Amino acid sequence: MGDWRQSLQTISECELQEMGSLLRSRVVTEVVAQVQGMLGQLDSATLDIAVTGDSGAGKSSFINAFRGLGDEDPESSPTGVTETTLEITAYPHPGLPNVRLWDLPGIGTPRFQADRYLEMVGLERFDFFIIVSSERFRENHVLLAEAVRKWGKKFYFVRNKVENDLEAWGRRKMRGAAAGKEEQEDLLGRIRADCEGSLRKMGGGMGTMAITVFLISCFHPNKFDFPRLQETLAQELEGHKRHALLLALPNLSATTLQGKRKALEGGLWRRAMSACLCTVAPGGLGVGGRAGLSGSVPVLMETLRSYQRHFGVDQESLRRLAALTGKPYELLCREVTSSAGRQLSEQGVEDMLGQMAMGQQVVVGMLQSRIPVLGSLTCGGVSFVACYWLLSSALGDLSQDAERVMRRALHGEELDREEVEDPGFFYGD
Repeated sequence: MGDWRQSLQTISECELQEMGSLLRSRVVTEVVAQVQGMLGQLDSATLDIAVTGDSGAGKSSFINAFRGLGDEDPESSPTGVTETTLEITAYPHPGLPNVRLWDLPGIGTPRFQADRYLEMVGLERFDFFIIVSSERFRENHVLLAEAVRKWGKKFYFVRNKVENDLEAWGRRKMRGAAAGKEEQEDLLGRIRADCEGSLRKMGGGMGTMAITVFLISCFHPNKFDFPRLQETLAQELEGHKRHALLLALPNLSATTLQGKRKALEGGLWRRAMSACLCTVAPGGLGVGGRAGLSGSVPVLMETLRSYQRHFGVDQESLRRLAALTGKPYELLCREVTSSAGRQLSEQGVEDMLGQMAMGQQVVVGMLQSRIPVLGSLTCGGVSFVACYWLLSSALGDLSQDAERVMRRALHGEELDREEVEDPGFFYGD
């Protein structure tokens, strides 16, 4: 972890203005309620994703891959060669239960009626639709997409099982040999063009729309267009729902990890503020000494554990990733080298907070004119900087852990660990 002064400088002018404008009250109980209300809105945001398509197209496998689960995981959506989705079923994200993927019945019936189907599944509950096919898109897909668009919802076409196309091409053209990179890109380009062209030829609104088809393999989610689909969804969502999506996405690329870190940094000062205000008694008087600082520890521990889950470096997430990728659990654990990732200790967090007491006067001078509720409370001011520094440093460390784990799990690569600083602040004596 770095110098607290350097970490404090990462508080942007925008954040200081936001703190100053939102936290005008000097009544601590009012500020506590206000900050907790902000965090409550962020943490309770829901995201409901509808997944539909033909029977056997791999809807259930898509739902599992999107949640970072293998098909054999106890929490996975049932899969099979026949239609396994007979009714609408919600599958919550294992770490974020407010993010739900809904497995909808297939749309392959001859007399399919899009409006009646959407009424049956409850269109209004969903934020957007994923329309999955494992072959060419057909008229039913277009009818559904146009009905979804008519109701002001977004939809995304996903062409699944492209690994089967590559294998079949190899058997026909190369006598079983795997396609080279150039050949693979050429084949994928032709599949994409064929899918997008067939959608436009079916008429209706599709003929004038900019259509994008994402080519994926649920058994290789780090390849093909799966990461690009994730990035597109994140770009087109807004506000708290975008925040929820970013935290729920499996770690398939450095871009995804950067998005998670940025999303968590957006709420950093609120988390630090919530923790530091726990050091203040209900009457508005600062609680001094070690006892005051220790009041922040439970809130900080809860936040740090949530960071571990979001970055997928907690034990449960690592076990799921090991089962999904076939990599040994112990091997993935070795890639988690930071103190924030390996083991959290309440005593260690409390010790670190105590180290900040020496900077008390400096902190009060920096915050007094900008954040009244902290500038008037010496203990609270010191605690805010300590909490902000701890959380900011942990975010950086955990994001590096997550990238090492991702590369080891998905690519078999190992990153240089020499630059990782590990003073062991989170360990008890």
